[in-house]
Amino acid sequence: MFSVIFPGQGSQIVGMGKEFFNKHKIVKKLFRDADEALNFSISKIILEGPKEKLNLTAITQPAIFLISYSIFKVVKEEFNINLHDAKYFAGHSLGEYSALSCAGYLDFKKTIKILRVRGEAMQNSVPEGEGGMLAVLGKKIDDIEKILKDNEKNFKAQVANDNSDGQIVISGGNADLELLSVLLKNSKIKNIRLPVSAPFHCDLMKKATEIMRFELDKIEFKESKNKLISNVTANEIQDVKALKDLLVSQIEKKVRWRESIINMINHGVTHFIEIGPGKVLTGLIKRINQNVKITSINSQSDIESLEI
Repeated sequence: MFSVIFPGQGSQIVGMGKEFFNKHKIVKKLFRDADEALNFSISKIILEGPKEKLNLTAITQPAIFLISYSIFKVVKEEFNINLHDAKYFAGHSLGEYSALSCAGYLDFKKTIKILRVRGEAMQNSVPEGEGGMLAVLGKKIDDIEKILKDNEKNFKAQVANDNSDGQIVISGGNADLELLSVLLKNSKIKNIRLPVSAPFHCDLMKKATEIMRFELDKIEFKESKNKLISNVTANEIQDVKALKDLLVSQIEKKVRWRESIINMINHGVTHFIEIGPGKVLTGLIKRINQNVKITSINSQSDIESLEI
């Protein structure tokens, strides 16, 4: 039994998807459709850069979705592998939008447009340079949440991503993150400031939440037999109204990735197929459970050797 999973921000690289673009007409068409939907050439930025532009949140989010969706379509339509037989679809943060589109809840053009809006809203929610994210290594989430609670009078920060035991990401204002980083280092806890320009998945994203509530309310989602796993609850979801509400909540809530993977495994999943650029999720799942099969698909040869 397998699940299909989709990466989030941080997996982007200039030239991603180029092999699929060069080999498959269906991908060329999707790139053209994306340019048309967004009214600028996102395909040129993806294929040629510069990386500084690709790394802008408002570009990164639709770009990663475009690559994930393109690979999914190649697997399904060019190789006749039915990924809709998956037990679950799931994605990390923006990857949740890739999951819901590939699972049939939202069409391609609507998804890429809403991710452009989401990226801009998240970037503009906090003035540039006033917030960020810190990866804490080697500790479990309970340990980190205790540290945050014990020091809430000294600084304010929130868990943004519970990625795996040993990799927790914290969001907050710059001054608060500096205080937290010093405290962790003094306690011999390794932490690394991430190269992001905003504090995602925390209550500093309130402006983005309001924008996304308004924008998602205008979009009609389709019913689908495919089950999603929500970042917010780490549980399965199919109800369209509930799904919209969770996508709004997702902006400020932590990504419960570790729990999501454990939940899928507990419900019989033995094989995870990561579709999109990079192998970030593959690495995280290896930290969570070393007994499951993990396949990362971001090249033609990966598809040719895929067994499900």
